[in-house]
Amino acid sequence: MNNELVTRHYKVGDEQIDNGDIQRIITPLWWSVSIYDGETEMYEALERFTEPQRYVWAIQWYCSEVENGGHDQFFCNSTGIVWQLALEGLREIGCQQFEEILHEAAQRLGGSPSFDREERWQEIQRHNAEFDDLDDEFYSSDSALERALCNYIQSNREAFYFDGEIDIPEQYIDDADDEDEY
Repeated sequence: MNNELVTRHYKVGDEQIDNGDIQRIITPLWWSVSIYDGETEMYEALERFTEPQRYVWAIQWYCSEVENGGHDQFFCNSTGIVWQLALEGLREIGCQQFEEILHEAAQRLGGSPSFDREERWQEIQRHNAEFDDLDDEFYSSDSALERALCNYIQSNREAFYFDGEIDIPEQYIDDADDEDEY
């Protein structure tokens, strides 16, 4: 598999925002911000994006991990580095139920989980953290979260416009994609 990066022009405008494809809207962050290189590097890469973009990006990471394997997976994987930003984002978009779920999950790890993955593993062990009840609560209402995200994006559309270059691993570029725009 070829991991070479290819620079592509990428645009997020009204059409993408009105379509409600959250993942497409945050694609510039998805490929530009690493959750694997540490807290400092992550926040430095986020500086070029708006606060609303950052919130939606972090919430999307949170959702993708919880939907795939629960809060245990979210905190055990590198994605757990975004927990605080996701919590702030849930508060900002007015999703109190999900804010409370993530807040309670963080409390079960001592209240302020580490941004370091290995330290979070130790916190899970030390606190004997269990998340099954929170996972069930999350799963029972996750469509409400997607609606809230779409509403937030549409209400703050100017903050989500993007027109620029991003580097994408060649393996993720479809042959049918136009060479000038991903």
